[in-house]
Amino acid sequence: MEFSWLILLPFSAFIRLTLCYQDGFLSLTCGGSVNYVDSSNVSWTADGYYVSKGNISSVVFPEGTSRSLRFFPDSLGRNCYRLPLHNTSSLFLVRSTFVYKNYDGLEKPPVFSVSLGTAITTTVNLAHTDPWIEEFVWAPNKDVLPLCFHSIPNGGFAVVSSVELRPLPLGAYSAALGDWSSKLMRKAYRINCGYVDGPLRYPLDPYDRIWDADEDYSPYHVSSGFDIDSNFSLSGIKESPPCVILQTGRVLARWNSLVYALPLDNLGDYHVVLYFAGILPVSPSFDVLINGNVVYSNYTVARWEASSLFFTVRGIRSLNVTLKAIAYYPLVNALEVYEILDVPLESSSTTVSALQVIQQSTGKDLGWQDDPCSPTPWEHIGCDGNLVTSLRLSDINLRKISPIFGDLLDLKALDLHNTSLAGEIQNLGGLQHLEKLNLSFNRLTAFGSEMEDLMNIRVLDLQNNSLQGEVPESLAELKDLHLLNLENNKLQGPLPQSLNRESLEVRTSGNLCLSFLTTCNESSSNSSLQTPQVTVFTPGKRKNHSHLGVLLGVVCGAVLALFAIAFSALLYIKRKRGESTSIPKSEVDMHTWGSARVFSYKEIKTTTNNFKQAIGRGSFGCVYAGKLPGGRLVAVKVRFDKTQLGGESFINEVSLLSQIRHQNLVSLEGFCCELKHQILVYEFLPGGSLADNLYGAKSKKLTLSWVRRLKIAVDAAKGLDYLHNGSDLRIIHRDVKSSNILLDTEMNAKVCDFGLSKQVAQSDASHVTTVVKGTAGYLDPEYYSTQQLTEKSDVYSFGVVLLELICGREPLTHTGTPDSFNLVLWAKPYLQAGAFEIVDESLEGSFDAESMRRASLIACRSVERDALCRPRISEVVAELKEAYNLQLNYLGTSAAN
Repeated sequence: MEFSWLILLPFSAFIRLTLCYQDGFLSLTCGGSVNYVDSSNVSWTADGYYVSKGNISSVVFPEGTSRSLRFFPDSLGRNCYRLPLHNTSSLFLVRSTFVYKNYDGLEKPPVFSVSLGTAITTTVNLAHTDPWIEEFVWAPNKDVLPLCFHSIPNGGFAVVSSVELRPLPLGAYSAALGDWSSKLMRKAYRINCGYVDGPLRYPLDPYDRIWDADEDYSPYHVSSGFDIDSNFSLSGIKESPPCVILQTGRVLARWNSLVYALPLDNLGDYHVVLYFAGILPVSPSFDVLINGNVVYSNYTVARWEASSLFFTVRGIRSLNVTLKAIAYYPLVNALEVYEILDVPLESSSTTVSALQVIQQSTGKDLGWQDDPCSPTPWEHIGCDGNLVTSLRLSDINLRKISPIFGDLLDLKALDLHNTSLAGEIQNLGGLQHLEKLNLSFNRLTAFGSEMEDLMNIRVLDLQNNSLQGEVPESLAELKDLHLLNLENNKLQGPLPQSLNRESLEVRTSGNLCLSFLTTCNESSSNSSLQTPQVTVFTPGKRKNHSHLGVLLGVVCGAVLALFAIAFSALLYIKRKRGESTSIPKSEVDMHTWGSARVFSYKEIKTTTNNFKQAIGRGSFGCVYAGKLPGGRLVAVKVRFDKTQLGGESFINEVSLLSQIRHQNLVSLEGFCCELKHQILVYEFLPGGSLADNLYGAKSKKLTLSWVRRLKIAVDAAKGLDYLHNGSDLRIIHRDVKSSNILLDTEMNAKVCDFGLSKQVAQSDASHVTTVVKGTAGYLDPEYYSTQQLTEKSDVYSFGVVLLELICGREPLTHTGTPDSFNLVLWAKPYLQAGAFEIVDESLEGSFDAESMRRASLIACRSVERDALCRPRISEVVAELKEAYNLQLNYLGTSAAN
């Protein structure tokens, strides 16, 4: 027999509440024009500052109250609110309310998707429920959180009424989820068990969670209320449920089972939290069952104490929570159920920065904000997971292919047709995965030297340009090429015979004189005539010919066939001879380079356990963890492409690192240079890169004190000083950045990645003229504009690294206002004026002002646009040492006091 309990405890009936002052609350009235304070003392703000799209309307409810709305008639792209997060280490509740109520008079409630960060979180169907409230719990590692709405075909316009952001207790809800960066939670239920008089929220819950009233989720009825004192022990419950929620509970008689049967929206994984308070004069014991399975046996609720249980249940469509009595009366005071959602990986910061720079170069707002791939790809972008694999910028006035395109390492398709490109094809050699390249309908005049590096290219469309001269033999090295379109250019001369293969279609019409023949007929030199367009010629049949003609045709055909066979054999033998001699010669040369060990590919596979653990990735290739036979750990860098073609950076790095040794430069342990394998083996530095420590998902920024940052800066500067001045070689690194500064276990820094380095051949030379290469955000603007590389180019890049150490932010970002996107342009005026409010907030109150001033000024001098105004790296080292010593003295004085 079932019965309920009503127990009046000897405590005050009034709960002493500590009111919250809304620290960190953000409450947006969508479409509103004025700010106001509601009856719960919550401050509401008009949303115009936080959203850049949408139209405004309002709706009147039957009871006479009105509510403003924002709707989004632009169905393309993302319609986003950008919510500022003042404490990125906190856990947040994000709540949105969606209302239709026929505001437009069309009687067509919309359906649309909602995303948070990179995750599509839910589909709102206002024909099903109106209003519709969504709540999410997440701890994003960002300072701005995008909340976006996405139209569904024939679903109408997305519409939103309010957006709320609330910080939650630190450490709450984390026990079952672990790494919050890859998961978020969507609220399914939050029930105030035993309470039936409507929902409770702020100020009763200082975190403004909405606790819904208990309903008849099972055949059992709820109990009446219990009163408890506000000093009731909540120790150990990180979720901090308010006492007012715990003062009621659902209680059932002995030997009965208390059941909550909860339907769920989706098949998925769910996080369940149960709250218990000892509000009965007895201590009940019971088994806890989830969907019929015992998840906790003989659980006891201690008198006068509060406790909680949490479970993660995977792959369920409905939820049945049962408390099966063992002794006395099963009770539960509150419960929460959340759907666990995966958060897609973000695209690499290098890719995002490159695309943002490309957007700026177009002079157009392409709507590229936040992540390019998730929750939905940007316009003009195609993705595979978090990798940007295609870019389509046709009909946009680019004028040139800038070096920044080389940072889009995962591209498989690039369409730049009709983009006003002129001159030589350049800056695409690093796109090792590129399969389709469309540069048609431009004004390109030359093939350039990097085409042969596109080893995976399958379709190359160069039609309707101004390409001149002969087609380079190097195109024959593109073994996967299936279509080469050269129509309507100014090319002439014989096509390389190696392009004349069955698997390749070559289109050549509309050129001056272009064919597989060794010479062109005089008539074919007329530009108005089309040259042959096919690669294999099959003679047509003739009628009414003589027997003599047939005989002559057969003889001539046989002679030509024998000639073709002999010619092909000679070419094959010549090529095989070239292959058989080139690799051994390279290996012999490399064996004479310094003390670096030469590894076989078999040894490399053993060292890396068959390339089991990837620890990094760059423009050269993947880096794998390895262990030498003696147990020493190494980092093994493997080229992306499987040939030695285009391996200038490989040869350059082996050559340079074999000749230099310095405590602040990563040392080369050895290399492998076999046919189709180019591999470098470095010493392993377990501390990761400076970029990882500043910005990684598990950032160690809080451990990077100012004195430690200065030590890293001094070490890296000393490494660069050695490159510039410390040996007979004058070496310009050309790619100095925080990800190329590695740390050992003691946080000593070493500069790595010399693949782009340039040696100054003449001791008195002032510069090297070279194609611009490097990383967006770190590139010396003078080098970019003049293509003249000097040591001061490294100084500029290192100056950007110093600004990163001071400000704790990346060189390029697209959060905040546009004038803060570029770190150099944003930080330099502040630091020159001694305004240290932009210093990384984690350093606040822990640095000596003079130490910071010295470091800031040398950083600002290093990033001067005019290279002549920049200091030499030796001067940078001296200034950083002074700043380091000042900070050490400051710490010593502070400790003494």
